[in-house]
Formats: sequence, structure tokens, C-alpha cells
Amino acid sequence: MIRIESLSAKTFAPFGDVLDTSGPPDRMINAGLCGRWHDRARLDFGAGGRAGLSIFQAQPRSLPYPLDLVERHPDGSQAFLPMTQNPFLVIVAPDEAGRPGRPRAFLTAAGQGVNLLRGTWHGVLTPLAAPGLFAVIDRIGPGTNLQEHRFPTPILVTA
Repeated sequence: MIRIESLSAKTFAPFGDVLDTSGPPDRMINAGLCGRWHDRARLDFGAGGRAGLSIFQAQPRSLPYPLDLVERHPDGSQAFLPMTQNPFLVIVAPDEAGRPGRPRAFLTAAGQGVNLLRGTWHGVLTPLAAPGLFAVIDRIGPGTNLQEHRFPTPILVTA
């Protein structure tokens, strides 16, 4: 069993970037009417790849959540930007010699997104409320950019 943690830039840094508007904007634009939080994600699309923007609609899940599958993308990063104010669950795991280590679960705050670094083991998109609508920025290009791992026994994720 793993317990859900609050999402923060510090605790999530080994796995990726927290995308939010914490702190003051880096600069004001549009005649001072718009704050810009500049260059917040370590986007990486690898050799021969390019950024693609897709829209995902995932079915909501509930807690406790049985985690049985994680995946990773060896050729590029992947950013999840919710298109609602609903929090969602982000599950990640360190790499241990090509296999996922002990998972960690994070709950986003309203309006937060995440960017997963290239090769980061992560759970599937896990909204906790409908609609599970997200903009996803990831690698478009040649090659197989997906590796999956199924846990022989599901790991229960709880609040």
C-alpha cells in the first residue's frame, strides 16, 4: 500500500516538473494584464522527435485505487495539463535497473499539471472526477516510445 502525498516541486523533482502558477510571475506581459511563468518544464523530445499536442479524455477512478500498471516513454518527456480545475492522481516510480521501484503517489492541487521526464515510470492518467479532460504534450516521432510494466499483485493507493 502507498499513501498519497501532496504534490510539490521539491518532492516531484526527481520525476519531473510541477506546472503551476506558484510564486509571482517571472514577468508581466500584454500591457501588464497577464502574468507569465516562463519556461516551467524540461521538455525533451529526443533525436528525430518533435512536440505534439493531443487531447485525452480519461475515465475517472476512485480511491482506494489498485495500481497494477505503470509505463514509461524512453524517447521523450510527457506533460499532462488538466483542462478542468479538478485535482488528479500522479503515480511515479524510480527506475531500478530497467524496472520500476517503489511507486509514489501525488495529488495535484486544482490547476496544477505535471511534466514527466524522459524515461520516468508513471501510472496511467488517473483523474478522480469527471470529466477527465487533459491536454498532453509529448513526443511525436519514429520508434517505440512506450514500455509497460504490470505488477503481479496490484498496489493499493490510499488517501
